[in-house]
Amino acid sequence: MKLIVGLGNPGARYAGTRHNIGFEVIDRLAEKWDTPLVQSKFNGVYATVHRPEGKAILLKPLTYMNLSGQSVRPLMDYFDIDTDELTVIYDDLDLPSGQLRLRQKGSAGGHNGIRSLIEHLGTQQFNRIRIGVSRPPAGMRVPDYVLSGFRPEEKPDVAKAVERAAEACEYWLEKPYLEVMNKFNG
Repeated sequence: MKLIVGLGNPGARYAGTRHNIGFEVIDRLAEKWDTPLVQSKFNGVYATVHRPEGKAILLKPLTYMNLSGQSVRPLMDYFDIDTDELTVIYDDLDLPSGQLRLRQKGSAGGHNGIRSLIEHLGTQQFNRIRIGVSRPPAGMRVPDYVLSGFRPEEKPDVAKAVERAAEACEYWLEKPYLEVMNKFNG
């Protein structure tokens, strides 16, 4: 069984913000697979999906970004999911808006949601799909920036990135993550 986690913050106030792009990918997959996230447990909402390619869980932690590990770890323990069967989708300030970067390991790089996951999982080795949200303009604080929405000119690229990230997740259900990286990086 594979676990696909989108990071974000719960509530209408954060919908459509840069920090919630992981939630957008999970919502897109749930829509494509006609599987609403109706199960509520492990400090999150999730759905178990049975696809021809395999079984997967879609998860949106409701702990707020900085405590994401408090949701992911208990779910992984309950369903006996190893870290190599986990993919986490989140925003990245160091990539241009709409660009994807897939990796199999790495540090938190200043991302508090990833820091929480590393702390709770005890490893930096797990699959990631980073979606670029660009850097804030001069004089704007990072927290204010990531909790703001995308500019109109960014929205087409971001929508494409959400779709490509969803496609990468679908591809991962039947291919090794290294193949997914080779196909979707860039």
